Amino acid sequence: MRCDDYCPRCGEAEESVTHAIFECPPALQAWSLSDIPSRPEMFPLSSIYANMDYLLWRKKTFDEVERDRDPYPWIIWYIWKARNDKLFKGIDIDPLKLVRFAESECKAWFDANEQMAINSHDNIMDEPQVICLENICMVDGSWSATAMYSGCGWIWKGSGGKTQLMGMRNFIRKESALHSEVEALRWAMESMVQYSPCQHFGTYCKDLIAMVREPKKWPRFATELEEIKTLELCFPDFELLHIPRTQNGCSDSLAKGARCFHRSLCYVGCSIPVWLPKPSQV
Repeated sequence: MRCDDYCPRCGEAEESVTHAIFECPPALQAWSLSDIPSRPEMFPLSSIYANMDYLLWRKKTFDEVERDRDPYPWIIWYIWKARNDKLFKGIDIDPLKLVRFAESECKAWFDANEQMAINSHDNIMDEPQVICLENICMVDGSWSATAMYSGCGWIWKGSGGKTQLMGMRNFIRKESALHSEVEALRWAMESMVQYSPCQHFGTYCKDLIAMVREPKKWPRFATELEEIKTLELCFPDFELLHIPRTQNGCSDSLAKGARCFHRSLCYVGCSIPVWLPKPSQV
Protein backbone atom coordinates (compact mmCIF):
# COMPACT_ATOMS: atom_id res chain seq x y z
CA MET A 1 0.00 0.00 0.00
CA ARG A 2 1.47 3.32 -1.08
CA CYS A 3 1.21 6.34 1.23
CA ASP A 4 1.38 9.92 -0.03
CA ASP A 5 4.15 11.93 1.62
CA TYR A 6 2.99 15.35 0.45
CA CYS A 7 1.79 18.06 2.86
CA PRO A 8 -2.04 18.29 2.72
CA ARG A 9 -2.00 22.00 3.60
CA CYS A 10 0.59 23.44 1.19
CA GLY A 11 1.41 20.57 -1.21
CA GLU A 12 5.07 20.23 -0.21
CA ALA A 13 6.42 17.05 -1.84
CA GLU A 14 7.79 15.52 1.37
CA GLU A 15 6.11 16.27 4.69
CA SER A 16 8.01 15.90 7.95
CA VAL A 17 6.94 16.66 11.51
CA THR A 18 9.14 19.77 11.44
CA HIS A 19 7.47 20.94 8.23
CA ALA A 20 3.94 20.28 9.50
CA ILE A 21 4.42 22.10 12.82
CA PHE A 22 6.94 24.82 12.02
CA GLU A 23 7.59 25.27 8.27
CA CYS A 24 4.25 24.90 6.49
CA PRO A 25 2.97 28.41 5.54
CA PRO A 26 -0.24 28.17 7.65
CA ALA A 27 1.85 26.96 10.62
CA LEU A 28 4.35 29.78 10.13
CA GLN A 29 1.48 32.26 10.08
CA ALA A 30 0.10 30.81 13.31
CA TRP A 31 3.45 31.22 15.09
CA SER A 32 3.79 34.80 13.82
CA LEU A 33 0.27 35.65 15.09
CA SER A 34 0.99 34.25 18.56
CA ASP A 35 2.63 36.20 21.39
CA ILE A 36 5.68 33.92 21.28
CA PRO A 37 8.71 35.96 20.10
CA SER A 38 10.15 34.71 16.80
CA ARG A 39 13.22 35.66 14.79
CA PRO A 40 14.14 34.31 11.32
CA GLU A 41 17.60 33.27 12.47
CA MET A 42 16.35 31.78 15.77
CA PHE A 43 12.81 30.43 15.33
CA PRO A 44 11.30 28.63 13.51
CA LEU A 45 14.21 26.64 12.03
CA SER A 46 14.42 23.46 9.95
CA SER A 47 15.41 21.38 12.99
CA ILE A 48 12.70 20.19 15.36
CA TYR A 49 15.30 19.89 18.12
CA ALA A 50 16.40 23.52 17.70
CA ASN A 51 12.77 24.66 17.68
CA MET A 52 11.86 22.77 20.85
CA ASP A 53 15.05 23.99 22.53
CA TYR A 54 13.99 27.53 21.69
CA LEU A 55 10.45 27.07 23.01
CA LEU A 56 11.56 25.36 26.22
CA TRP A 57 14.54 27.52 27.17
CA ARG A 58 15.94 30.11 24.80
CA LYS A 59 12.89 32.24 24.06
CA LYS A 60 12.88 33.50 27.66
CA THR A 61 16.04 35.43 26.71
CA PHE A 62 14.05 37.48 24.19
CA ASP A 63 10.69 37.55 25.96
CA GLU A 64 10.21 40.64 28.13
CA VAL A 65 7.45 38.95 30.16
CA GLU A 66 7.97 35.83 32.23
CA ARG A 67 5.26 33.45 31.02
CA ASP A 68 3.97 31.02 33.62
CA ARG A 69 1.04 30.35 31.24
CA ASP A 70 2.89 29.63 28.03
CA PRO A 71 0.48 28.50 25.28
CA TYR A 72 3.01 26.90 22.92
CA PRO A 73 2.02 23.26 23.73
CA TRP A 74 -1.57 24.09 22.77
CA ILE A 75 -0.44 25.88 19.59
CA ILE A 76 1.57 22.81 18.53
CA TRP A 77 -1.41 20.56 19.22
CA TYR A 78 -3.92 22.67 17.27
CA ILE A 79 -1.53 23.10 14.33
CA TRP A 80 -1.37 19.31 14.15
CA LYS A 81 -5.17 19.04 14.45
CA ALA A 82 -5.57 21.61 11.64
CA ARG A 83 -3.29 19.49 9.46
CA ASN A 84 -5.45 16.41 10.11
CA ASP A 85 -8.67 18.36 9.50
CA LYS A 86 -7.33 19.33 6.07
CA LEU A 87 -6.17 15.79 5.28
CA PHE A 88 -9.24 13.84 6.45
CA LYS A 89 -12.08 16.37 6.23
CA GLY A 90 -10.91 18.91 3.67
CA ILE A 91 -11.37 21.74 6.21
CA ASP A 92 -9.07 24.78 6.26
CA ILE A 93 -8.59 26.31 9.70
CA ASP A 94 -7.81 30.02 9.85
CA PRO A 95 -4.40 30.53 11.61
CA LEU A 96 -5.65 33.47 13.67
CA LYS A 97 -8.67 31.48 14.85
CA LEU A 98 -6.34 28.57 15.67
CA VAL A 99 -4.03 30.73 17.79
CA ARG A 100 -6.85 32.41 19.70
CA PHE A 101 -8.51 29.07 20.41
CA ALA A 102 -5.20 27.57 21.59
CA GLU A 103 -4.64 30.54 23.92
CA SER A 104 -8.16 30.24 25.33
CA GLU A 105 -7.69 26.51 25.96
CA CYS A 106 -4.39 27.23 27.71
CA LYS A 107 -6.04 29.83 29.95
CA ALA A 108 -8.95 27.49 30.72
CA TRP A 109 -6.56 24.69 31.73
CA PHE A 110 -4.56 26.87 34.12
CA ASP A 111 -7.70 28.49 35.57
CA ALA A 112 -9.20 25.05 36.23
CA ASN A 113 -6.05 23.89 38.03
CA GLU A 114 -5.95 27.04 40.14
CA GLN A 115 -9.59 26.51 41.10
CA MET A 116 -8.79 22.93 42.14
CA ALA A 117 -5.98 24.23 44.34
CA ILE A 118 -8.30 26.81 45.92
CA ASN A 119 -10.91 24.14 46.64
CA SER A 120 -8.23 21.92 48.16
CA HIS A 121 -7.17 24.74 50.47
CA ASP A 122 -10.78 25.39 51.47
CA ASN A 123 -11.10 21.77 52.62
CA ILE A 124 -8.15 22.12 54.99
CA MET A 125 -8.88 23.31 58.49
CA ASP A 126 -7.94 26.96 58.90
CA GLU A 127 -4.43 27.23 60.27
CA PRO A 128 -3.46 29.65 63.03
CA GLN A 129 -1.72 32.56 61.37
CA VAL A 130 1.38 34.28 62.64
CA ILE A 131 0.62 37.78 63.87
CA CYS A 132 4.09 38.81 65.09
CA LEU A 133 6.95 37.73 62.83
CA GLU A 134 9.63 37.11 65.47
CA ASN A 135 11.99 34.16 65.90
CA ILE A 136 10.68 32.46 62.78
CA CYS A 137 12.10 31.22 59.49
CA MET A 138 9.79 32.01 56.57
CA VAL A 139 10.21 29.73 53.56
CA ASP A 140 8.94 29.61 50.01
CA GLY A 141 9.46 27.62 46.80
CA SER A 142 9.15 28.77 43.21
CA TRP A 143 8.32 26.57 40.21
CA SER A 144 7.53 27.04 36.55
CA ALA A 145 6.81 24.34 33.99
CA THR A 146 9.09 26.03 31.45
CA ALA A 147 12.03 26.93 33.71
CA MET A 148 15.29 25.02 33.94
CA TYR A 149 15.43 25.38 37.72
CA SER A 150 13.13 25.39 40.71
CA GLY A 151 13.99 27.92 43.41
CA CYS A 152 13.69 28.19 47.17
CA GLY A 153 14.22 31.04 49.57
CA TRP A 154 14.07 31.61 53.31
CA ILE A 155 14.44 34.49 55.75
CA TRP A 156 15.15 34.12 59.44
CA LYS A 157 13.69 36.92 61.55
CA GLY A 158 14.98 37.20 65.11
CA SER A 159 13.78 39.20 68.10
CA GLY A 160 11.93 42.36 67.14
CA GLY A 161 11.23 40.98 63.68
CA LYS A 162 14.66 41.97 62.35
CA THR A 163 16.12 39.96 59.50
CA GLN A 164 19.12 38.01 60.77
CA LEU A 165 19.92 35.78 57.81
CA MET A 166 18.56 34.80 54.41
CA GLY A 167 19.15 32.10 51.86
CA MET A 168 18.34 31.39 48.24
CA ARG A 169 19.06 28.30 46.20
CA ASN A 170 18.07 26.67 42.92
CA PHE A 171 18.05 23.07 41.77
CA ILE A 172 17.03 21.21 38.64
CA ARG A 173 13.29 21.71 38.19
CA LYS A 174 11.25 19.50 40.48
CA GLU A 175 8.24 17.46 39.39
CA SER A 176 5.69 20.00 40.61
CA ALA A 177 5.26 23.25 42.53
CA LEU A 178 4.46 21.30 45.70
CA HIS A 179 7.69 19.32 45.37
CA SER A 180 9.50 22.67 45.29
CA GLU A 181 7.73 23.80 48.48
CA VAL A 182 8.82 20.61 50.27
CA GLU A 183 12.40 21.08 49.08
CA ALA A 184 12.35 24.70 50.28
CA LEU A 185 11.29 23.62 53.78
CA ARG A 186 13.89 20.83 53.88
CA TRP A 187 16.73 23.19 52.95
CA ALA A 188 15.51 25.87 55.39
CA MET A 189 15.47 23.31 58.22
CA GLU A 190 18.99 22.14 57.35
CA SER A 191 20.14 25.77 57.30
CA MET A 192 18.57 26.56 60.68
CA VAL A 193 20.32 23.54 62.22
CA GLN A 194 23.60 24.95 60.98
CA TYR A 195 23.16 28.70 61.47
CA SER A 196 20.34 29.46 63.91
CA PRO A 197 18.50 28.38 67.09
CA CYS A 198 15.17 29.10 65.36
CA GLN A 199 12.51 26.44 66.00
CA HIS A 200 9.51 27.83 64.12
CA PHE A 201 8.91 27.93 60.37
CA GLY A 202 6.29 29.72 58.32
CA THR A 203 4.75 29.15 54.88
CA TYR A 204 1.62 30.25 53.03
CA CYS A 205 1.29 26.79 51.41
CA LYS A 206 -1.48 25.03 53.34
CA ASP A 207 -0.85 21.78 51.46
CA LEU A 208 2.69 21.75 52.83
CA ILE A 209 1.38 22.13 56.39
CA ALA A 210 -1.09 19.30 55.83
CA MET A 211 1.67 17.07 54.44
CA VAL A 212 3.94 17.60 57.42
CA ARG A 213 1.08 16.93 59.86
CA GLU A 214 -0.26 13.82 58.12
CA PRO A 215 2.46 12.43 55.82
CA LYS A 216 0.70 9.07 55.33
CA LYS A 217 -2.02 10.82 53.31
CA TRP A 218 0.61 11.95 50.79
CA PRO A 219 2.30 8.71 49.61
CA ARG A 220 3.65 10.39 46.50
CA PHE A 221 5.92 12.48 48.74
CA ALA A 222 6.94 9.66 51.10
CA THR A 223 10.70 10.00 50.54
CA GLU A 224 10.74 13.79 50.91
CA LEU A 225 8.51 13.76 54.01
CA GLU A 226 10.65 11.11 55.66
CA GLU A 227 13.60 13.51 55.37
CA ILE A 228 11.48 16.26 56.93
CA LYS A 229 10.52 13.99 59.84
CA THR A 230 14.18 13.11 60.40
CA LEU A 231 15.10 16.80 60.48
CA GLU A 232 12.30 17.49 62.99
CA LEU A 233 14.32 15.53 65.56
CA CYS A 234 16.78 18.47 65.59
CA PHE A 235 14.00 20.87 66.66
CA PRO A 236 12.56 20.13 70.15
CA ASP A 237 9.96 22.89 69.67
CA PHE A 238 9.34 22.46 65.92
CA GLU A 239 6.26 24.19 64.51
CA LEU A 240 5.16 24.93 60.95
CA LEU A 241 2.80 27.91 60.86
CA HIS A 242 0.67 29.47 58.16
CA ILE A 243 1.69 32.96 57.02
CA PRO A 244 -0.45 35.02 54.62
CA ARG A 245 1.14 35.49 51.22
CA THR A 246 1.32 39.24 51.79
CA GLN A 247 3.65 38.69 54.77
CA ASN A 248 5.88 36.24 52.94
CA GLY A 249 6.95 38.49 50.08
CA CYS A 250 10.66 38.49 50.90
CA SER A 251 11.19 34.73 50.77
CA ASP A 252 8.93 34.59 47.72
CA SER A 253 11.18 37.08 45.92
CA LEU A 254 14.29 35.17 46.92
CA ALA A 255 12.82 31.92 45.60
CA LYS A 256 11.83 33.50 42.28
CA GLY A 257 15.24 35.13 41.96
CA ALA A 258 16.94 31.78 42.49
CA ARG A 259 14.67 30.06 39.96
CA CYS A 260 15.42 32.66 37.29
CA PHE A 261 19.18 32.68 37.90
CA HIS A 262 21.09 31.51 34.83
CA ARG A 263 23.23 28.86 36.56
CA SER A 264 23.43 26.77 39.72
CA LEU A 265 23.10 28.93 42.84
CA CYS A 266 23.32 28.44 46.60
CA TYR A 267 23.68 31.55 48.79
CA VAL A 268 23.35 32.27 52.51
CA GLY A 269 24.07 35.71 53.95
CA CYS A 270 22.79 38.78 55.74
CA SER A 271 21.89 40.67 52.56
CA ILE A 272 21.57 40.24 48.83
CA PRO A 273 25.02 40.33 47.16
CA VAL A 274 25.63 42.95 44.50
CA TRP A 275 26.08 40.32 41.77
CA LEU A 276 22.52 39.03 42.22
CA PRO A 277 19.36 40.77 40.97
CA LYS A 278 17.89 42.31 44.12
CA PRO A 279 14.23 41.42 44.74
CA SER A 280 12.11 44.51 45.25
CA GLN A 281 10.63 43.41 48.59
CA VAL A 282 13.94 42.66 50.30
